[in-house]
Amino acid sequence: MGKKPKDISECKHPNSRKTIAFVKQMKKESNREKAKLGTAIKQNLIAERISWFREQLIALRQAENITTCAPEHISAMIELYLTRFDEELEQIKLKRSIGMRKNNRQHAGREDVIKMTLQRETQEYNTCGLEIPDFTNALNVDTVCKWEGELRFLQNIKLKRFSKQALNTGTKK
Repeated sequence: MGKKPKDISECKHPNSRKTIAFVKQMKKESNREKAKLGTAIKQNLIAERISWFREQLIALRQAENITTCAPEHISAMIELYLTRFDEELEQIKLKRSIGMRKNNRQHAGREDVIKMTLQRETQEYNTCGLEIPDFTNALNVDTVCKWEGELRFLQNIKLKRFSKQALNTGTKK
């Protein structure tokens, strides 16, 4: 059998077996890269969420000397998390009111992304639960506090879904 072509210019005929094999290999590599990119984006979103909750946990641990969080603390943190964009939305609204032009939607893209994110997260929290680090486990609380934002250590943090109903009744989902 002949050698595999390194690029498309080495292929003699568009319907040859070598060309078809080369195109198949290129599609396979392309799909692999798309999957890696999707995984990286998902990890970054989870890391941002954990980082936000880590900051709140550290502040809570300094205020009250605790090793684990009660359902009331977790519920308060999630409610605060769901209002994290309020200040930015106010700024966008203020800039829009200053312009006084018709169809002044200068920051429409950012505003729409924020609103969709908040809607999705609020719906998750009210139904199946929002996935956050498990602060009911003392070992996991220490792991989150020691975590410095590196994606490779993200797998060491145990996540748990907390719903509004479960937190109000005092149980975990």
